[in-house]
Amino acid sequence: MQGKTIIITGASAGIGEELAVTLASRGANLVLAARGEEALAQVKRRCEQSGGRAIAVGTDVTDLEACRRLVERAVEAFGGVDILINNAGISMWVRFEEVTDLSLFDRVMRVNYLGSVYCTHYALPHIKARKGLLVAISSLTGKTGVPTRSGYAASKHAMQGFFDSLRIELLGTGVDVLVVSPGFVATDIRARALGPDGQPLLESKRDEDRDTMDVDTCVAWITRAMENREREVVMTARAKVSMFLKLVAPGLVDRIVLRTLREKGS
Repeated sequence: MQGKTIIITGASAGIGEELAVTLASRGANLVLAARGEEALAQVKRRCEQSGGRAIAVGTDVTDLEACRRLVERAVEAFGGVDILINNAGISMWVRFEEVTDLSLFDRVMRVNYLGSVYCTHYALPHIKARKGLLVAISSLTGKTGVPTRSGYAASKHAMQGFFDSLRIELLGTGVDVLVVSPGFVATDIRARALGPDGQPLLESKRDEDRDTMDVDTCVAWITRAMENREREVVMTARAKVSMFLKLVAPGLVDRIVLRTLREKGS
């Protein structure tokens, strides 16, 4: 990662923040993107204290022009782009029949899926020039449907399909595509998840003390996969088994998912 220029969306907190600081400690040039500019400035300071160079670019990934400006700022500051990490994301936590504001589906899709499409579109020519890497921080819900997260699962399925398709298009160009599928990670994304009225819940609806991966472990998985230029990371053994079972016994997987979520208080 020494000297590589890396754009990270959703860099103001959670996985994005810790990933930025870790990459900075390895000598990367960080281009930090998020809507919260004050929080972003704090992450920039952490990156610089860790030994990396960093710029903060206030960015709403649902805004096409903002995504274009983000990439332009990266090129102006560091001369090009080696890696784009599409990490910006928002979740939801409500049964579909209880939704009162359907616009939440539009919001989740625009942030999680279209934000990745927009940023990738503008960054790709620069990444191709350096035979770089595209990274999509997806979710295990991008592999199988999950109750109460219908819109989130749909956005992550879209993300998975987009980057799988793009990987094939880019064969022979020197550009690799990595899709990362974490499970529950100790961040505040579930506290910020949208409820039935489209407003943030402000607290997680699950027991965060059970079966939750710490952020440092998650980031270690991601950085290792980036260094090895892997195509995919599925972070839990249970998820890997479920992916196989879904092919041979999909109804069984549905029942397992429902039972597991109930046991975890999800």
